Amino acid sequence: MKSLPILDARATGIDVGSERVYVSVGGGEPRVFGTMTRDIHEAVRYLREQGVGSVAMEATGVYWMCLYAALTAAGMRVVVVNGRQVRNLPGRKTDMADCQWIATLHAHGLLSGGFVPTAQVRQLQDYMRLREDHVDMAASHVQHMQKALERMNVKFHDAISDLTGVSGMKVIRAVLDGQRDPQRLLELCDVQIRKKKAERVLESLRGTWQAEHLFALRHAVAGWDFYQAQIIECDRAIEQVLQEMGGPPDDSGEGHRGKKAAGSNSPRITGLHQMLTQICGGTDPTRLPGLADHSLLKLISEVGTDLTRWKTEKHFTAWLGLAPASAQSGKRRKNQARQLNHAGRIFCDVARSAGNSIDSAFGGFYRRLKARRGGLVANKALGRKIAVMFWRLMVHGTQYVEEGLQKYEQRAVVSQQRTLSKLASKFGMQLVKAPAAA
Repeated sequence: MKSLPILDARATGIDVGSERVYVSVGGGEPRVFGTMTRDIHEAVRYLREQGVGSVAMEATGVYWMCLYAALTAAGMRVVVVNGRQVRNLPGRKTDMADCQWIATLHAHGLLSGGFVPTAQVRQLQDYMRLREDHVDMAASHVQHMQKALERMNVKFHDAISDLTGVSGMKVIRAVLDGQRDPQRLLELCDVQIRKKKAERVLESLRGTWQAEHLFALRHAVAGWDFYQAQIIECDRAIEQVLQEMGGPPDDSGEGHRGKKAAGSNSPRITGLHQMLTQICGGTDPTRLPGLADHSLLKLISEVGTDLTRWKTEKHFTAWLGLAPASAQSGKRRKNQARQLNHAGRIFCDVARSAGNSIDSAFGGFYRRLKARRGGLVANKALGRKIAVMFWRLMVHGTQYVEEGLQKYEQRAVVSQQRTLSKLASKFGMQLVKAPAAA
């Protein structure tokens, strides 16, 4: 049997852990390094001395990132591989053997690198993920506020739509300052609340005001204020990265086309829409249904703007986890579910918004599939549709044109009639149109 050719005799495999790094050049005897900054620089020097030009490493948690940055800065080609590609053969269970096995596979050209964003996109990703963590922590403190109010039998959070809105926080801060008169507290609310919900709000502001629950409320408000300040700091850092990527916003361009106002958790960045359009090369992905500036910013922080790394839209949706995988054993072949990554979950969030539209084709598609397969399947399928349109827009510049719900339903009827005709022909029957009702 003909053996596999060795494409790179100095190909190196690295197994990265939290405390040690195992390096094997050409599948030879491994060398062990620590994970401190000095140890990382020593490992890079060692690889330079060995004349290594290409390195393969498994993506393990976040441990690989510092070493990856050091190796790419040294001019080496780094291939970050999925752990499924380097599954150990029986008996290969140690980190020593792992790095040798990775090096051997890499020397024969059997490893393909996964997607690693550029340095700027990784920086934006870190800020965005940290911001999302702060938003989640702030939400937990809102729940603490509601619990403290419930313990005092104050139903104010049930009477208004948003406890953390302007009116809600004014009333909460006045309560913490010692105000107990419901009428005085009502006067702090917005004019629309006083006009439409005055009686309900008055009754909701009568409580027991125990000291221990006021103490808990004060701590919850302090925690919420702290995370709001952290979120604003993240917004400033994100704005700076966006300006480095695409320059300051151009106010002379087209506006936001009158889309729905941004939510309370959206970034507070002036000219965000214009900056995102500039980064995307002048195209506006927010024309896709359900895709707002905040969602687009999260997508750019995960996949960047150069989607040519994925050869086709099918490669892109498979990487997102929105397309099923296939497993074959002998003559049997079946589909397997893929796990959604961060970007895939963002597209599913966008699909929830697009699926709620009452006059768009995507809304009709979601409702039609939901009736047959359920909401989870419909959401994932619509997320894949939006991901395909996003890939086509970013790679080929293909603009999305909304066909409308009526045209989509007409196409659905034609498709159903075609299916009925095929079934009737299969069983030797003939379709007869029912007479019109009188």
